[in-house]
Amino acid sequence: MIRQAEFSGWPGGPEVAVALTFDVDGEAPWLGEGPEYGRRLSMLSQGRFGPERGLGRVLGLLAGHGIRGTFYVPGHTADHHPEAVTAIAAAGHELAHHGYLHLGSEGLDEAAQRAELERGLAALERHGVRPAGYRSPGWELTPETLAMLPGLGFSYDASLMADDRPYWVDADPPAEGRADLPAGSRAGGGAGGGAGDAAAPLLELPGHWSLCDWPYFGFTPYHGGLLADPAAVERIWLDEFESARAERRVVTYTMHPEAIGRGYLIRMLDRVITAMRDRGRPWFATHAQIAALATAPAPTPAPAAAQTA
Repeated sequence: MIRQAEFSGWPGGPEVAVALTFDVDGEAPWLGEGPEYGRRLSMLSQGRFGPERGLGRVLGLLAGHGIRGTFYVPGHTADHHPEAVTAIAAAGHELAHHGYLHLGSEGLDEAAQRAELERGLAALERHGVRPAGYRSPGWELTPETLAMLPGLGFSYDASLMADDRPYWVDADPPAEGRADLPAGSRAGGGAGGGAGDAAAPLLELPGHWSLCDWPYFGFTPYHGGLLADPAAVERIWLDEFESARAERRVVTYTMHPEAIGRGYLIRMLDRVITAMRDRGRPWFATHAQIAALATAPAPTPAPAAAQTA
């Protein structure tokens, strides 16, 4: 069974913890597809809209509501849009890791996965940021990347979806390729190459595609986009909020400034936040704030030593 994370409650006694998170991808996902994308100015401009225009709307909305969010920033965005990182940090928000060039880790060997992590860290460190959290590009986490996270200083991950409540994962190569097996079910030790203490559990703060703006409002020339009715998405997101409130749990929403930062969608997000406060007592918190309240899990019992004749 999954090992749930325990929380004693939320500061001030709210009914639900709400994490508003934003992936500031910029041009990185497209450039990561291949060098030919360097000539596709229209496609790149769609990504550039996020840090150049959409981010300002997001920061303005959060400031108006007095909310701190978590911003997952690829290293490429930090290097090529440094003013975006400066603005996020100046507003008191959390900055977290989202790769360097938004490369899908499932298509990389172990060395390339480590390089993507280390380049992203170096880019954020140039801004004085050492992130506590990681979200895998494209929401696809591999055993190799998971095993590297504790050794690189991460205390939580936000890439898996095995539950809608925070839970603990062991950051070592999983049995049968599953990265969200419960503690104590691992086979073997940690990954090589100095991945860190493989026995140390990592807090998972799960999300879901239905609570992300991209499946509803994202667009590519290959797959098109649903370009959904914002009222329908508003209803879905508020229904999930009501479920989380009734269960007194965490709920994470994932957004992208190039999508949610459009004028009509920032209005939708404004209505969602207002409705949450009208309906209950939410605690709007960063992922780091939530992770800091998780009670440390009991150590996983060591397997019994093999008996010899």
